[in-house]
Amino acid sequence: MPSDAPVISLNEVVKSFDGRTVLTGVTFDVNAGETMVVMGGSGCGKSTLLRMIVGSFRPDSGAIRLWGDDVTRMDEAELNHVRLKFGILFQSGALFQSMTIAENVALPLQEHTQLDQATIDIMVKIKLELVGLREHADKYPAQISGGMKKRAGLARALALDPKILFYDEPSAGLDPVTSAEIDQLMVDLTKKIGVTSVVVTHEMDSAFTIADRMVMLDKGRVLAVEDRQWFERVRDSEEEFDHDHALIRQFLRGDALGPITERKLGTNYAEDLLGEEAVPRMAPRPSVAPTRNA
Repeated sequence: MPSDAPVISLNEVVKSFDGRTVLTGVTFDVNAGETMVVMGGSGCGKSTLLRMIVGSFRPDSGAIRLWGDDVTRMDEAELNHVRLKFGILFQSGALFQSMTIAENVALPLQEHTQLDQATIDIMVKIKLELVGLREHADKYPAQISGGMKKRAGLARALALDPKILFYDEPSAGLDPVTSAEIDQLMVDLTKKIGVTSVVVTHEMDSAFTIADRMVMLDKGRVLAVEDRQWFERVRDSEEEFDHDHALIRQFLRGDALGPITERKLGTNYAEDLLGEEAVPRMAPRPSVAPTRNA
């Protein structure tokens, strides 16, 4: 594969469930060593997209290539070989509760390598040191905080020295300080080990901290794939935008008024519920001034 070729490439990916289209013609690339943030509102298809990239779901049409190979055409054995090259940080951490933190991190090494236990123990200490948990190696998941569970899950994702890291809502359920610590850890890891990262999130503070480039999804379609600075300009601009750009700006700012909320008000609840003629709707209240757009 050419050195400048994208590590991940999606081309016209379509996915439906029970006749409901979740993703429509999704196309974008992820380059080696960059952090790509995939963002959008709840239900926009972010997690489905992530699951298809890692091979848990297959698209109805389109191609998903990792290192030039189309994973949509691979059988399970071929997929498992590719999966050894990437790590996943699940939203909950997904640690085994009956195993210590060290045992959780050691598990991929025991399952997928021929290393002796002494070498595995050293590798586990290295991975835990990377995420600041070496002194907590003998604790169980129930004995550590939510943020520490995320870091332990990240150490396990790093166990096999992956080329790509996938993060599913890494800041979900964390307080602002812990969330900021996770963000900084992700940035530091990218610099130290040069891993390519794909981060699914709707936390804008986190997104603007870690992203090199960002892709915005809405109802399964791609609205924009641009660098972080482009999204910052859209967020901070007061000029008149077309519908898609106005939608992006509302999402980035967290405004209560805009095309997203107008779409939600597009159907009349009383008419839908009772079959009555449309009744006047109360105008939505303006939002407070956003505090997270600096």
